[in-house]
Amino acid sequence: MRGPLAVGLAAALALAAGAGLAQAGPDRTAQTGMVQPVSWDGWLAAKTKAEENDTAGNFVAALQYYLEYTRQAEGLNSPARVAWGKNNAAFMIIKMHRLDPKVDLAPAEKLLKEGLAVAGATEDCRKVLAMNLEYVRSLIGAPR
Repeated sequence: MRGPLAVGLAAALALAAGAGLAQAGPDRTAQTGMVQPVSWDGWLAAKTKAEENDTAGNFVAALQYYLEYTRQAEGLNSPARVAWGKNNAAFMIIKMHRLDPKVDLAPAEKLLKEGLAVAGATEDCRKVLAMNLEYVRSLIGAPR
């Protein structure tokens, strides 16, 4: 039987599948297919909600908001924020895995690889992405 975090992760990633990232955050009407317009206000709102949910220990919601944060950053052509968003989303998956080892780390690995491929990622971000990727690979036994 799958744990509640594994089910939550599956739901969050299902939301992300349509647009490559999040089509709608938890507050939005995903059922109607409405996508929030890209704006700095949208990016900031997603960032704030992601951080609030992370602090509250609601990692599934935080993941959804970090995916929206990343989508907004992509639309705003802000590569440094895109890379950080991918790292932060991956880290929510890592946190879920720590609570429930049944949570699949493959999506985290994918996000971290994508973050490292972002041309405008800062050196600090690249270091964190690489460290997190190394950690994920050590857990899943992937080649380094």
